Amino acid sequence: MSIITETGTGSATAETYISVTETDTYHAARGNAPWATITTSQKEQALRRATEYMTGAFRNRWQGSRKIADQALDWPRYDVVVEGWSVDSDIVPEIVKRATAELAIRAAAGAMAADLTQGIVREQVGPIAVEYDRNSSQATRYKAIDQMLLPFLKAGGGCSVSLVRV
Repeated sequence: MSIITETGTGSATAETYISVTETDTYHAARGNAPWATITTSQKEQALRRATEYMTGAFRNRWQGSRKIADQALDWPRYDVVVEGWSVDSDIVPEIVKRATAELAIRAAAGAMAADLTQGIVREQVGPIAVEYDRNSSQATRYKAIDQMLLPFLKAGGGCSVSLVRV
């Protein structure tokens, strides 16, 4: 089954923001050779997982509102402003496509959001001991992706509220 790419219409059946062909071009231009070694079917699967990860990680953090209530993905959107410019509500921004491509190569290599287990505080095998920071997150974070998408996210990281002085 061929993957369905969002084109800016707000499709109810879209599965990804970027096509396999566009992703191939993106990775070839950056010398990401591992992407070229997998089959088209594996690429489609990776794009689906990458898009699902992006939805879970960013759905409540995007600026604006979805274009159509029953669209499958978070883009296209209304009321998104980046560096003072309104983002058209009938497109998927190029940066969102690139972030999906970046996540797809990671998805092709393994799980995007692995299940978490109890953190190890101290582990010792013979004379070698390891102790992990109790306050650090166990979840994998993709800082490069976060930085790419930052202009499209709400200010305050999603944990803030607007205050109005009366």
